[in-house]
Amino acid sequence: MPLFQSRPLVRLDYALIAGVMLLAIVARALPGPRTIDDAFITFRYSRNIIEGQGFVYNPGSRVLGTTTPLFTVLMAALGVLFGGQDFPWYAIAVSALADAGTAALLFLLARRLTGNCWMGALLGALWAIAPRSVTFAVGGMETSLNIFWMIGALWLYVIGREGWVGVCAALGVLTRIDAVIWIGPLFLYQWIEKWRSQPHPLTPSPQAERRSAFTPDSPLHAGGEGPGVRRILSLTPWRTWLAFAITVTPWLIFSLAYFGSPFPRSLTAKAVAYVMPPGSALVTFIQNYSTPFFEFDTFGSLGAAVGSLVYLTLSLLGIAYAARRLPRLLPILIYPWLYMAIFSAANPLIFRWYTAPPMPGLMLGIVGGAWLLIENLRRATRQPSAIPVAIGALAILWGGMSLHAWRLHPDHAPDRPAPEMAWHKIELLYQQIGTELREKYGVTSETRVGSADIGAVGYFSRATIVDTVGLVTPALSKYYPVSPTLIVPGQNYAIPPQLIKETQPAFLVTMEAFVRLGLEKDDTFKQNYVLLEEIPTDFYGTGMRLYKRQ
Repeated sequence: MPLFQSRPLVRLDYALIAGVMLLAIVARALPGPRTIDDAFITFRYSRNIIEGQGFVYNPGSRVLGTTTPLFTVLMAALGVLFGGQDFPWYAIAVSALADAGTAALLFLLARRLTGNCWMGALLGALWAIAPRSVTFAVGGMETSLNIFWMIGALWLYVIGREGWVGVCAALGVLTRIDAVIWIGPLFLYQWIEKWRSQPHPLTPSPQAERRSAFTPDSPLHAGGEGPGVRRILSLTPWRTWLAFAITVTPWLIFSLAYFGSPFPRSLTAKAVAYVMPPGSALVTFIQNYSTPFFEFDTFGSLGAAVGSLVYLTLSLLGIAYAARRLPRLLPILIYPWLYMAIFSAANPLIFRWYTAPPMPGLMLGIVGGAWLLIENLRRATRQPSAIPVAIGALAILWGGMSLHAWRLHPDHAPDRPAPEMAWHKIELLYQQIGTELREKYGVTSETRVGSADIGAVGYFSRATIVDTVGLVTPALSKYYPVSPTLIVPGQNYAIPPQLIKETQPAFLVTMEAFVRLGLEKDDTFKQNYVLLEEIPTDFYGTGMRLYKRQ
């Protein structure tokens, strides 16, 4: 299948690329670290690597509790390189560069699809300021790097660099295991394209029909060598597959030998620990796909309702347009819907960062569909000025809604402009408790501290963590699922009383809602543990609590 060739880049294109990249970097440096709890899990692994404890969360316990081994090693490498442990800023630097690269690649993809550099600049700029993108970049998560590998692999596929597609795909898997959801369609489409572009190995060409089917040059030659093997190889993207295997195999060997499995514990631990009502994941994705530019923040429920119809229509138009104009974009345009279908069927607890990876593909489809309508408008009106006017209107509408979801002065530290969704009040409280455990209550690395959210508590206390969810303590998954009677209405989790009774941590850090109907009604727990302090909150119950075993 011939590749669609766009016109060569000119000075304006390079200026626009530089502009969207700079915008992405500034938008991530401006808010400063607003670190999410799960990022602290990765940072603790990185710190233990630097300090010689090994690739572990709790020293001496080889459990893969982080979902991002590549990001973990990268943070450790930066710590060694710079001689420090300022992981939140290391993560922002890496994510800013990754998102700048993604913005540039989205520019190139949209430009190639539409033939218009300003549509490319629109998409690149929208990603640069997107609250979902910025939130997890400043949150210390691996999300930005994961998305960069995805968009990078797609661009390399579009320009025909098969081997490097496999490298990016492998790095994507090493960054997040759920990258297989975008790798699958990409590899499948690549294979189908290969298959369709070549004569079938069992269908002789006209030249072969004039030769004996048993000559050494025939694809049916029993020896299986020569042109027959070359024909089979021509039907598979073997360069991509080989590069993928070479890149990912060292990690597979290491993880199997070191952890006993290459799969993060979170895949199974979270599935049994959290209780979700049927269809909750689907509802979450519908809400997010209806508001890619945070229409709800500007127009409320009406904006979300209109968006659900408008963006589905534009995305479908974009897919149809790409199928004619640039078919190699189809894997990434289909990916958001496949992603939603898979997670909706599994129905896990959808953490905020789960909604970010499908957004570039969704936004690219929306931009493609919008461009199709703009082209039709120009033809109908026969007014060339319709194009810049329409693009300008979209920039004002979508860019304005995205910026409206930012706050100049967030209601919690740091007091720097940031997306409203970059909320980390709970992490600040966990940091406070974790610091107090070490400095006020004398907790050491030998002290066992129980917690359901182990990121900030574990990082700042440096204690041995009894992870009540089971991310880094696999044996504790046996206490799940818990009885629904222990879960407070509106919540999705409760700490099993039997778990605390048998593990007996010296301290327990928890949100009040996690213990209201279980541990707080358990006589053994009340006899053995005393409440040291409670910080009032309006989330996850009435407060964050610290208990001590008597």
